[in-house]
Amino acid sequence: MPPDEASQRAEHFLTLIRQRQRGRLKLYLGFAAGVGKTYEMLQEAHRLKRQNVDVVIGVVETHGRTETMALVAGLEQIPRRRIEYRNVVLEELDLDAVLARRPTVALIDELAHTNAPGSRHAKRYQGVEELLRAGINVIATLNIQHLESLYDLIERDMGVPVKERIPDYVLGLADEIVNVDLPAEDLRERLTSGKIYPMGRVNQALENFFTADNLTRLREMTLGEIAHALDRRRREQSGERERLGSDRLMVCLSSRGPSPESLLRKSARIADRLYAPWYAVYIQTPRESIERIDAAAQRRVENVLELASQLGGVVWKSKGSDVVTTIAAFAQEYAITHIIMGRTQRPWYRRIFRQSIFDRLMQAVRGTTIIVIDTG
Repeated sequence: MPPDEASQRAEHFLTLIRQRQRGRLKLYLGFAAGVGKTYEMLQEAHRLKRQNVDVVIGVVETHGRTETMALVAGLEQIPRRRIEYRNVVLEELDLDAVLARRPTVALIDELAHTNAPGSRHAKRYQGVEELLRAGINVIATLNIQHLESLYDLIERDMGVPVKERIPDYVLGLADEIVNVDLPAEDLRERLTSGKIYPMGRVNQALENFFTADNLTRLREMTLGEIAHALDRRRREQSGERERLGSDRLMVCLSSRGPSPESLLRKSARIADRLYAPWYAVYIQTPRESIERIDAAAQRRVENVLELASQLGGVVWKSKGSDVVTTIAAFAQEYAITHIIMGRTQRPWYRRIFRQSIFDRLMQAVRGTTIIVIDTG
């Protein structure tokens, strides 16, 4: 990034800081490890310090990278909190120390990081939310593959299950998003030269996650998410979202449904693109009463409903002897425009002699769009 442009960005963020009491969030977003998110964040910290802004490092993960470690020098660091877990001492962001120090800006690396057991929050991004509520401005980093709604897509296309994930709404909290980009071949060259991982991990990384196709796809995802975030911000600021906000979605869940997690992630993205509120509706029929389903199925239902809440859905649980009647009543009461269901495989004899829920819904909720999603 040219020095003049970088200085203008720093000035712009400084202007945002002064506009309101809640802390502002600036996010350096990248498509893979090694593109330079932490490096650029630290460069900005030095620019802010030169302008007499009180900036501190809450937590920065250098991963032993020489260039990044050099930029840590000269910046105040809040000592990390040490937590012992299974005879191993882990170091985490000391949230209370940052709150007590109360800087103007705190640097928080790797938002999707999972905290050690015993921490106040399970995830690092939750600590950032607390800092923002306290009026502390945060500059943070994130890779696109850690967004919850992209989990199924990345696992399917790249064969990589991403363990550490954050709700998509966290991206929406950012007042400013900086795309940290690098051509895929340049990133692979950095990896080959040992600037990202130790040399012993390079070949495996090149053959798995860091293939040219994977990196190109991730870059496209990053640009798409940033474009959508900017469009959403434009609509919110212009009031256009209120004028267009007539859509309402409901997602039908069942303890026996196929891959409800995938159904929720896809539904959340549809709702987000429509700028529409959405409801995760679980209807407990007599077949799904507590007495009829085992403890594992009950836990799965609760976990699915918790995921729906994290993705921004409004959870609604109800009991009803007939699924279609209950769905239709909910759709009418809440002015639902789109009903989303997962595709199910029904036995051949039921396909011949009995109407499906989809067929019955088509008759019961005329004028409402029904979307059937393949979650396989």
